[in-house]
Amino acid sequence: MAARSTARGTAGPGRVRAVACAAVLVALAPGCRNDAAPAWGYPELGATVRSLSRALDEGCAGKAPASCSDGLDRLDALAERALAEVLDHRLLDDAYVAATNEVRRTRQLRLAAAAQARARRDPHHPPLARAVAAEELAYRHLLTALERVRTAPPPGDGTDPV
Repeated sequence: MAARSTARGTAGPGRVRAVACAAVLVALAPGCRNDAAPAWGYPELGATVRSLSRALDEGCAGKAPASCSDGLDRLDALAERALAEVLDHRLLDDAYVAATNEVRRTRQLRLAAAAQARARRDPHHPPLARAVAAEELAYRHLLTALERVRTAPPPGDGTDPV
């Protein structure tokens, strides 16, 4: 087969087929998905989850329960930001609500134990250490629930025909 002549020179049959295939793929690609579906992964929520996880890891590493208690107080702002993003994307589910309630309940227990530890002037007060560990675990459960909500496909999973 002879090469075709064009205004800029000659193009072989392989190049013409490649360009034609690319044009067909570009034309068909928009119809393969529902453009109105939200993007999976929710990048803002992912960044908040990573920040919350990092703050939790760094907040209590090798510290006394009393100083770790201060680090847990700072996590509340990140948890509230995550809640706002969950509500913005309408991702609320039962496991997330249960994890949030667990964090709030353990926070109240830790605050009561911290008050007792301050009254006794004992930064290693055993009930405070247990309350801090319980709140850390509650935050781990919250992180798990957030990650599951964040990575779950949206209803209709974005593959419905347009």
